[in-house]
Amino acid sequence: MFDPQEAPRVFGLPPGVDFPAALVDGILGRLKDQPPEAMGRVHLIVNTQRMARRIQSLLAQGDARLMPRISLVTELGQDWTMADIAPPAPPLRRRLELIQLISSLLDAQPDLAPRTALYDLASSLATLMDEMEGEGVSPDVIDTLDISDQSGHWERIRAFLNIVRHFTEGRGAPGVEARQRQVIERTIQRWAAAPPQYPVLLAGSTGSRGTTQMLMQAVARLPQGAVVLPGYDFDTPDHVWVSMNDASMLSEDHPQYRFQALRMALDLGRVPPWTGALPPSPARAKLVSLALRPAPITDQWLDEGPKLDAIAEAMAGVTLIEAPSHRIEALTIAMRLREAAETGQTAALITPDRSLTRRVAAALDRWGIIPDDSAGIPLHLSPPGRFLRHVAELALGPLTAEALLTLLKHPLTHTGGDRGTHLLLTHELELHLRRNGPPFPKAGDIVDWAAELTQPMARDWANWIGGHIAAQDAPEASPLEARVAAHLATAEAIAQGCTAEHTSELWSADAGKPAREICDLLSAEAVHGGDMTATDYATLFAAILRGQQVRSAAQPHPGILIWGTLEARVQGADMLILAGLNEGSWPESQTPDPWLNRALRHQAGLLLPERRIGLAAHDFQQAVLAGEVWLTRSARSDEAETVVSRWLNRMQNLLSGLPQQGGDDALNAMRQRGQDWLDRAAQLEAVEAITPAPRPAPCPPVDLRPNRLSVTEIKRLIRDPYAIYAKHVLGLRPLDPLMRAPDALLRGIVLHEVLERFVKDSVAAPERLTREVLMTLAEEVLTSKVPWAEARALWLARLERVADWFIETEEARRDLATPTAFEARGQAQMADLGFTLVATADRIDIDDRGCLHIYDYKTGKPPGKKEQIHFDKQLLLEAAIAQRAGFGDLAPCDVARAVYIGLGSEPTEMPAPLEDEPASKVWQQLHDLIAAYRDLRQGYVARRAMQGKKDAGDYDQLSRFGEWDITDDPVPQEMT
Repeated sequence: MFDPQEAPRVFGLPPGVDFPAALVDGILGRLKDQPPEAMGRVHLIVNTQRMARRIQSLLAQGDARLMPRISLVTELGQDWTMADIAPPAPPLRRRLELIQLISSLLDAQPDLAPRTALYDLASSLATLMDEMEGEGVSPDVIDTLDISDQSGHWERIRAFLNIVRHFTEGRGAPGVEARQRQVIERTIQRWAAAPPQYPVLLAGSTGSRGTTQMLMQAVARLPQGAVVLPGYDFDTPDHVWVSMNDASMLSEDHPQYRFQALRMALDLGRVPPWTGALPPSPARAKLVSLALRPAPITDQWLDEGPKLDAIAEAMAGVTLIEAPSHRIEALTIAMRLREAAETGQTAALITPDRSLTRRVAAALDRWGIIPDDSAGIPLHLSPPGRFLRHVAELALGPLTAEALLTLLKHPLTHTGGDRGTHLLLTHELELHLRRNGPPFPKAGDIVDWAAELTQPMARDWANWIGGHIAAQDAPEASPLEARVAAHLATAEAIAQGCTAEHTSELWSADAGKPAREICDLLSAEAVHGGDMTATDYATLFAAILRGQQVRSAAQPHPGILIWGTLEARVQGADMLILAGLNEGSWPESQTPDPWLNRALRHQAGLLLPERRIGLAAHDFQQAVLAGEVWLTRSARSDEAETVVSRWLNRMQNLLSGLPQQGGDDALNAMRQRGQDWLDRAAQLEAVEAITPAPRPAPCPPVDLRPNRLSVTEIKRLIRDPYAIYAKHVLGLRPLDPLMRAPDALLRGIVLHEVLERFVKDSVAAPERLTREVLMTLAEEVLTSKVPWAEARALWLARLERVADWFIETEEARRDLATPTAFEARGQAQMADLGFTLVATADRIDIDDRGCLHIYDYKTGKPPGKKEQIHFDKQLLLEAAIAQRAGFGDLAPCDVARAVYIGLGSEPTEMPAPLEDEPASKVWQQLHDLIAAYRDLRQGYVARRAMQGKKDAGDYDQLSRFGEWDITDDPVPQEMT
């Protein structure tokens, strides 16, 4: 295939060229005069399976021929001559073993790091070890680093890095990178002893890893060996190549830096082209090459920029989309992909931003287009992944109602039995938990509830919940083997359900098989994990799933493709969309290295963080030279303005600085083409103007209006009549939260019970009117009623601050009257209106004259005098009921006092203004109010007189508050 030569053979193909197709053309061209068996003797080494499949597909076209031997770089170790090299240990095993070592170190030195960072430390340390093995850096190198200018935390870092030495010296099987390096070194030794006389081609690799570059150098020196570089920039001048050395660590982020490193290692001059293939637009290739020059020499734009020509023609196939948001960017891309699908064009979206690809896929779904996504979705976001994570979290602590319903509603739960009945029972259980609690249900709570149901499956279903979902908390440390076995057994039991009619769908869904493989691997390697707490295990399991991708089994559209940057190197499409061109997205933000900074990495011979940026730049340079290209970005994220990608920014700056050559006009034309599509997206999103809803004041028939209200609802009738309409006329009730929070309502209920029991006890035994008795009783009630430790401690502390004040004022209240009734129910009727007012008084005392003293406990600040006169008439109305009809067994009698007992941060007593608002007057005012609502023309106005503008009502969404404002006049509407 090649004529003999002393110099290493290194060829290149320019950016923008279909690399696999050009590679095949070069092979066929060099073998066109050779016998048929010559092709069969060729050994082609590529770096990805996708590249191998594409080459095989291209070679299979046309006439029948022998096929070359195609192998991956990672497959060289499968030769029988490598059998004595131990197979690599699974990466998971290394991380589990490192977790044990790091855990022991943290036990000895707990100030080094928090235990919550256990898995992250193990994972980053394992990554560092893999890199050291791949680059051939010995752990001894760490000890020789010059740290004279480093901060004092180096000793802490060295404590962790010493784990690398102990781990390397004590382990058996090598890591993946270590074995790969051994294989490459063995291969090079064999070639040195007996060089193969058949063609050996290594194609498609940039040599970004030390092991791979070592192999590339060896192949290039073989008698019939050659390296073919992808995306080699032939437009880069010699002085630019010379400037790209790593002495100053300033060129790593350049797309051609790795090729210069290979050239220097092989002492090469100019690299010849593999074929005569050219990018679709050579003029654009020159412009992009100049724009991406290393940062220290971008001043060359001033000299070389004016020499560029045909800029308008070069950029004619480029469209620039600068969308206002991520959503609009995704929608615009989806519209272009839809057009490609309709016209039969092959279009590919290229971006490392997976959130953007999911948005685009969702937008395409409206037209029934399923893109061929090369990555799929992360396993931890798939149905089996979410289900398994939820099950793992059961061990973290007591079962919450939220966690229970999350599992019961999961689509994989109870798929081995009668799922329809399961969903019906789940609905009933949710309503029960929302109405009655408890927030932390136990097995007995669910079994007792199910015993009252008539559904035949209810009892078995409740026992199934109690046996497999409830009481699974085990937060303490336990062997990882046992924890994994219990986790998987519980997951399978929950997926199966309480009836074993058929096999569950847990392992049979789209992502079920890869999830099963991951779980089997974890089970096999769990012996290396030692003891682990539930929190550590849940973190570990989620991290393992997060590293895997799954593809949907749905048949995708063959011409609408979503690629990562790696796939884009080996595929071809009619048009490419380079999306998410913002800093932090493309290029992606670099993960901080917790171990070594740039200078120490450079000293040790490790890879610099900018390496990934350089690879991303190389991918960008290749893709942007396609025939038709879209460059898209969003000007804002959900939080703030974004920063344009450095490569797109350079291209824009270069074009803007060349107005004489038409660069400025070309950039404007790119933007205008993008704006045309943004306008189309705006048209798609446009809707007809909708008239805002008016401020409602519904007028239902009189016979449907409420004829019974409590004294506390009168305040709502005055302030927000619409809420009374929604509750009593429409029969709507706010749905209680699934996890009842320790809110003011619950605090009030608990406080009322504490004070009621305390006052009752102290009436029977006056000597128990002490602070100690009050606090002891409070602890007892809080323990039984409040399952949140933080809320218990906080509420107990608040009560403790006002305990002395309450006892002191209670003694004064006892001097006036004797506590007689608690939670006393009373009602009074307005016969002419057919209306009944009901009340429940917290406490009623009777003095020597037979007069009543009514008290109401408040956990916050009691309403003031003016508020009671105009709005909050609770105590005034209770006094009116007491005088007209009485409370329970208490006959009607005069009310001497009605007082709010405020137990907030500033305890106080707030009396009701009985002198200013006597019972007869209050009753007449209520009669007038109710009579007004007996008029069909009187509507229930929404938010009539709310206490504060920001106060939220239970029915604001129903009244469409926000479309109207409190300054709008209410619009009465007769209801039928």
